[in-house]
Amino acid sequence: MLSHEQVWAAIDGLAARNGYSASGLAKAAGLDPTTFNKSKRFSADGRPRWPNTESIARILQATGATMGDFMSLIANAGRFAQQKPIPLIGLAEAGSQGFFDDGGFPVGAGWEEVRLPAVGDEHAYALKVSGDSMLPLYRNGDVIIVSPAERIRPGDRVVVKTRSGEVMAKLLTRKTAKVVELDSLNPDYERRTLGTGDIDWIARIIWASQ
Repeated sequence: MLSHEQVWAAIDGLAARNGYSASGLAKAAGLDPTTFNKSKRFSADGRPRWPNTESIARILQATGATMGDFMSLIANAGRFAQQKPIPLIGLAEAGSQGFFDDGGFPVGAGWEEVRLPAVGDEHAYALKVSGDSMLPLYRNGDVIIVSPAERIRPGDRVVVKTRSGEVMAKLLTRKTAKVVELDSLNPDYERRTLGTGDIDWIARIIWASQ
Protein backbone atom coordinates (compact mmCIF):
# COMPACT_ATOMS: atom_id res chain seq x y z
CA MET A 1 0.00 0.00 0.00
CA LEU A 2 1.34 3.41 -0.98
CA SER A 3 1.68 6.05 1.68
CA HIS A 4 1.47 9.81 1.28
CA GLU A 5 5.04 10.14 2.56
CA GLN A 6 6.40 7.57 0.10
CA VAL A 7 4.85 9.23 -2.95
CA TRP A 8 6.17 12.68 -2.06
CA ALA A 9 9.58 11.23 -1.20
CA ALA A 10 9.65 9.60 -4.65
CA ILE A 11 8.95 12.97 -6.28
CA ASP A 12 11.78 14.50 -4.25
CA GLY A 13 13.99 11.58 -5.25
CA LEU A 14 13.18 12.02 -8.94
CA ALA A 15 14.01 15.71 -8.64
CA ALA A 16 17.31 14.92 -6.90
CA ARG A 17 18.44 12.29 -9.40
CA ASN A 18 17.99 14.83 -12.19
CA GLY A 19 19.68 17.69 -10.37
CA TYR A 20 16.50 19.64 -9.60
CA SER A 21 14.85 21.03 -6.53
CA ALA A 22 11.15 20.12 -6.19
CA SER A 23 10.17 23.49 -7.67
CA GLY A 24 12.75 23.12 -10.45
CA LEU A 25 11.27 19.76 -11.41
CA ALA A 26 7.77 21.24 -11.52
CA LYS A 27 8.99 24.05 -13.75
CA ALA A 28 10.83 21.63 -16.07
CA ALA A 29 7.59 19.68 -16.45
CA GLY A 30 5.64 22.80 -17.39
CA LEU A 31 3.80 22.92 -14.08
CA ASP A 32 3.40 25.78 -11.65
CA PRO A 33 6.75 26.00 -9.78
CA THR A 34 4.92 25.74 -6.45
CA THR A 35 3.14 22.49 -7.36
CA PHE A 36 5.45 20.29 -5.27
CA ASN A 37 6.26 22.75 -2.50
CA LYS A 38 6.17 21.40 1.04
CA SER A 39 3.31 23.77 1.84
CA LYS A 40 1.17 22.16 -0.87
CA ARG A 41 1.45 18.65 0.55
CA PHE A 42 -1.09 19.23 3.31
CA SER A 43 -4.29 21.23 3.41
CA ALA A 44 -4.84 24.06 5.88
CA ASP A 45 -6.57 21.65 8.26
CA GLY A 46 -3.68 19.17 8.10
CA ARG A 47 -5.18 16.63 5.71
CA PRO A 48 -2.66 15.10 3.27
CA ARG A 49 -2.79 16.24 -0.34
CA TRP A 50 -1.71 13.80 -3.04
CA PRO A 51 -0.13 14.71 -6.40
CA ASN A 52 -2.47 14.05 -9.30
CA THR A 53 -1.74 11.59 -12.09
CA GLU A 54 -1.26 14.35 -14.67
CA SER A 55 1.54 15.99 -12.67
CA ILE A 56 3.26 12.62 -12.20
CA ALA A 57 2.96 11.84 -15.92
CA ARG A 58 4.46 15.21 -16.80
CA ILE A 59 7.48 14.88 -14.51
CA LEU A 60 8.14 11.39 -15.88
CA GLN A 61 8.05 12.79 -19.40
CA ALA A 62 10.27 15.75 -18.47
CA THR A 63 12.94 13.52 -16.94
CA GLY A 64 12.68 10.53 -19.28
CA ALA A 65 11.86 8.28 -16.33
CA THR A 66 9.47 5.35 -16.55
CA MET A 67 6.70 4.39 -14.17
CA GLY A 68 8.96 1.53 -13.11
CA ASP A 69 11.65 4.06 -12.19
CA PHE A 70 9.10 6.00 -10.16
CA MET A 71 7.88 2.89 -8.36
CA SER A 72 11.49 2.03 -7.53
CA LEU A 73 11.87 5.46 -5.96
CA ILE A 74 8.72 4.82 -3.93
CA ALA A 75 10.12 1.50 -2.75
CA ASN A 76 13.33 3.21 -1.67
CA ALA A 77 11.66 6.31 -0.27
CA GLY A 78 13.40 5.86 3.08
CA ARG A 79 16.74 6.57 1.48
CA PHE A 80 15.53 10.03 0.54
CA ALA A 81 14.09 10.79 3.95
CA GLN A 82 17.58 11.75 5.12
CA GLN A 83 19.23 13.87 2.47
CA LYS A 84 22.16 16.25 2.54
CA PRO A 85 23.42 18.90 0.15
CA ILE A 86 26.14 17.51 -2.14
CA PRO A 87 28.17 19.54 -4.65
CA LEU A 88 27.18 18.79 -8.25
CA ILE A 89 28.90 19.43 -11.56
CA GLY A 90 28.44 18.11 -15.08
CA LEU A 91 30.77 15.31 -16.11
CA ALA A 92 31.74 17.27 -19.23
CA GLU A 93 32.83 20.24 -17.08
CA ALA A 94 34.74 18.14 -14.56
CA GLY A 95 37.84 17.99 -16.73
CA SER A 96 38.32 21.75 -16.55
CA GLN A 97 40.88 23.24 -14.21
CA GLY A 98 39.92 24.49 -10.76
CA PHE A 99 37.20 22.04 -9.74
CA PHE A 100 39.40 19.45 -7.96
CA ASP A 101 42.54 19.41 -5.88
CA ASP A 102 45.40 16.99 -6.52
CA GLY A 103 43.66 14.27 -4.50
CA GLY A 104 40.42 14.48 -6.46
CA PHE A 105 38.49 16.37 -3.77
CA PRO A 106 36.05 19.06 -4.92
CA VAL A 107 37.28 22.63 -4.54
CA GLY A 108 36.64 26.09 -5.94
CA ALA A 109 33.58 27.85 -7.26
CA GLY A 110 31.25 26.76 -10.04
CA TRP A 111 29.68 23.83 -8.23
CA GLU A 112 25.92 23.63 -7.88
CA GLU A 113 24.26 21.91 -4.96
CA VAL A 114 21.75 19.06 -4.98
CA ARG A 115 20.10 17.10 -2.19
CA LEU A 116 20.80 13.38 -2.53
CA PRO A 117 20.80 10.37 -0.18
CA ALA A 118 23.18 10.84 2.73
CA VAL A 119 26.49 9.02 2.31
CA GLY A 120 29.33 8.39 4.72
CA ASP A 121 32.00 10.51 2.98
CA GLU A 122 31.70 14.21 3.77
CA HIS A 123 33.82 14.94 0.69
CA ALA A 124 31.52 13.06 -1.70
CA TYR A 125 30.26 14.93 -4.74
CA ALA A 126 27.86 14.34 -7.62
CA LEU A 127 28.48 14.26 -11.36
CA LYS A 128 25.74 14.60 -13.95
CA VAL A 129 26.25 12.16 -16.83
CA SER A 130 26.30 13.45 -20.38
CA GLY A 131 26.38 11.48 -23.62
CA ASP A 132 26.08 7.74 -24.26
CA SER A 133 29.56 6.48 -23.42
CA MET A 134 28.32 4.94 -20.14
CA LEU A 135 25.28 3.11 -21.46
CA PRO A 136 23.63 0.83 -20.49
CA LEU A 137 24.51 1.46 -16.83
CA TYR A 138 24.33 5.25 -16.79
CA ARG A 139 22.15 7.29 -19.09
CA ASN A 140 22.43 10.89 -20.22
CA GLY A 141 21.17 13.00 -17.30
CA ASP A 142 21.73 10.39 -14.58
CA VAL A 143 23.51 11.56 -11.44
CA ILE A 144 26.30 9.55 -9.84
CA ILE A 145 27.80 10.13 -6.39
CA VAL A 146 31.58 9.77 -6.22
CA SER A 147 33.64 9.24 -3.06
CA PRO A 148 37.30 10.28 -3.28
CA ALA A 149 37.94 8.79 0.18
CA GLU A 150 36.69 5.25 -0.55
CA ARG A 151 39.27 2.53 -1.13
CA ILE A 152 39.06 1.17 -4.68
CA ARG A 153 39.39 -2.45 -5.73
CA PRO A 154 39.19 -4.36 -9.02
CA GLY A 155 35.56 -4.70 -10.00
CA ASP A 156 34.61 -1.23 -8.71
CA ARG A 157 32.95 1.33 -10.93
CA VAL A 158 35.13 4.41 -10.84
CA VAL A 159 35.57 7.90 -12.23
CA VAL A 160 39.05 8.62 -13.58
CA LYS A 161 40.57 12.00 -14.41
CA THR A 162 43.68 12.01 -16.57
CA ARG A 163 46.40 14.64 -16.57
CA SER A 164 45.20 15.73 -20.00
CA GLY A 165 41.83 16.66 -18.48
CA GLU A 166 39.75 13.70 -19.69
CA VAL A 167 37.13 12.49 -17.19
CA MET A 168 35.53 9.08 -17.65
CA ALA A 169 33.47 6.51 -15.78
CA LYS A 170 34.86 2.99 -16.15
CA LEU A 171 35.10 -0.43 -14.51
CA LEU A 172 38.42 -0.94 -12.78
CA THR A 173 39.81 -4.33 -13.79
CA ARG A 174 43.45 -4.09 -12.68
CA LYS A 175 45.69 -1.61 -10.89
CA THR A 176 49.44 -1.98 -10.36
CA ALA A 177 52.21 0.43 -9.45
CA LYS A 178 52.68 1.20 -13.15
CA VAL A 179 49.39 0.71 -15.01
CA VAL A 180 45.64 0.93 -14.56
CA GLU A 181 43.36 -1.19 -16.74
CA LEU A 182 39.80 0.00 -17.28
CA ASP A 183 36.86 -1.67 -19.00
CA SER A 184 34.30 0.55 -20.71
CA LEU A 185 30.75 0.44 -19.41
CA ASN A 186 29.49 0.78 -22.96
CA PRO A 187 30.62 -2.20 -25.11
CA ASP A 188 30.92 0.14 -28.10
CA TYR A 189 33.90 1.80 -26.41
CA GLU A 190 37.27 0.09 -26.11
CA ARG A 191 39.16 -0.95 -22.97
CA ARG A 192 41.69 1.58 -21.73
CA THR A 193 45.13 0.97 -20.26
CA LEU A 194 46.75 4.01 -18.67
CA GLY A 195 50.08 4.54 -17.02
CA THR A 196 49.72 5.65 -13.41
CA GLY A 197 51.70 8.78 -14.29
CA ASP A 198 48.96 9.74 -16.77
CA ILE A 199 46.25 9.76 -14.08
CA ASP A 200 45.39 12.67 -11.80
CA TRP A 201 43.03 10.65 -9.58
CA ILE A 202 40.62 7.73 -9.40
CA ALA A 203 37.49 7.80 -7.22
CA ARG A 204 34.86 5.16 -6.57
CA ILE A 205 31.22 5.52 -7.65
CA ILE A 206 29.11 4.75 -4.57
CA TRP A 207 25.58 5.58 -5.77
CA ALA A 208 23.74 6.22 -9.01
CA SER A 209 20.31 7.65 -9.66
CA GLN A 210 19.04 4.88 -11.97
